[in-house]
Amino acid sequence: MWVVYAFGSAFFAGVTSILAKIGIKNTDSHLATALRTVIVLVFSWLMVFIVGSQHSMADISGKTLLFLILSGLTTGGSWICYFRALQLGDVNKVVPIDKSSTILTMLLAFIFLSEPINGIKSAAMLLIAIGTYMMIQRKADSAPGASGYKWLIYALLSAVFASLTSILGKIGIEGVESNLGTAIRTIIVLIMAWAIVFVTHKQREIKTIDRRSWMFIALSGLATGLSWMCYYRALQDGLASVVVPIDKLSILVTVAFSYVAFKEKLSVKSGIGLTFIIAGTLMLLIK
Repeated sequence: MWVVYAFGSAFFAGVTSILAKIGIKNTDSHLATALRTVIVLVFSWLMVFIVGSQHSMADISGKTLLFLILSGLTTGGSWICYFRALQLGDVNKVVPIDKSSTILTMLLAFIFLSEPINGIKSAAMLLIAIGTYMMIQRKADSAPGASGYKWLIYALLSAVFASLTSILGKIGIEGVESNLGTAIRTIIVLIMAWAIVFVTHKQREIKTIDRRSWMFIALSGLATGLSWMCYYRALQDGLASVVVPIDKLSILVTVAFSYVAFKEKLSVKSGIGLTFIIAGTLMLLIK
């Protein structure tokens, strides 16, 4: 049954990118991120009360709390950069870069957590890197100049912050139940997101958000919450070494829905790149 939850996590994670892309079409990405985080926060704390881990809050050590806060800050940075990248670029180009955070995460885990990297993992990392590079290509009609690459900068920053989140989160989660740790991190993300909104005075735009944008922003937050619920349920009953790679296959869902929603077609080169990414991800299942 946990395998079903793992694939459910991948599905909802893939749909999140599409729903968010539609929701931020006519809305500032920072404001949309702050609004959807409210929904994610509700879901994360719902999970806490479902499993009953709220009673262990008093047992959280200072070190654990520190790393949870740090991972919350990097999570916020990743989300802010990711949705900004989605607003500026094509989903089929942004998502592969975000998923490539797997590579940096494994490297950081090797450096800071002494997690081994064998030949299979090295080959998987190489395939994911090559596949990601092949899927990054500017539109032929893009005007030359740095502006055409803004989405790429935000996407790369999103991947870096996501990798740091995984490492900091792993250290912080060691002393706390995973759902409670996620809920605490989400509070930090919410504060960070709304701080940026108020600093940039984007809160004034809330009243100008149209009904369609509201709906898709809410749905993207709902999809994220459902993805998290499925993901942690799968981790609770299944093998992490299997659950995590399956979750990364959400890129297939994103690519499929981006074609339906935005008519974004993959070129032959991008298709081969996607195949490499999938192959590298599946290789991570091999022990």
